[in-house]
Amino acid sequence: MIRLIKTIHEDFRMIFERDPAARSRLEIILCYPGLHALVLHRIAHILWKHHFKLFARMISHFSRWITGIEIHPGATIGKRFFIDHGMGVVIGETAEIGNDVTLYQGVTLGGTSWTKGKRHPTIGDRVVIGSGAAVLGPIDIGHDSRIGSSSVVIHDVPPLSTVVGIPGKVVHRREPIVCEGCDHHYDLQHGTLPDPYGEALDGLRNRIEELDRRIACLEKKESQ
Repeated sequence: MIRLIKTIHEDFRMIFERDPAARSRLEIILCYPGLHALVLHRIAHILWKHHFKLFARMISHFSRWITGIEIHPGATIGKRFFIDHGMGVVIGETAEIGNDVTLYQGVTLGGTSWTKGKRHPTIGDRVVIGSGAAVLGPIDIGHDSRIGSSSVVIHDVPPLSTVVGIPGKVVHRREPIVCEGCDHHYDLQHGTLPDPYGEALDGLRNRIEELDRRIACLEKKESQ
């Protein structure tokens, strides 16, 4: 029980660090469905591990009803987990989530098979998953990675990667950021991820403009 209370306290404290809209402790307690869903999940998960699975599912179902967030009691969630807004988030039974992970609204950590066993993703530490993204199947998302909004990820992602698109592709790998004097670094800028499709279109447009200039020069030479 003491360990559970300590973990919930860490979850609570992290909201101030990751959400600039948080103004007071009372506001967080009363108005943050992501925290409500997480607290109820941690209780349900303990019951699940002790084989009180019906009670665990009932708590999970109640949590879904009041928060709009569906977390299976069998899912394993690390410390300082943060769900921002949260409506429509779905986390499957065999999902495993590391420490300091952030999910935005509409994220799905789902399965791609009806067979029993491991069928949901494993999310590494300090991963940020943007709104509407779907991470599907028993894949691994490496630590410190970012998944762009509305991406669909169906393959393993190496650490320190940025993934966007359908299907999700790694568009950037970065060096680890060393934060002296602190234990964690949060990179929440999921709204400024690269746009590989836009960059490809820009490249084609530049190429066409260059060809147009060359054609104009040749036509000018022929007319002289």
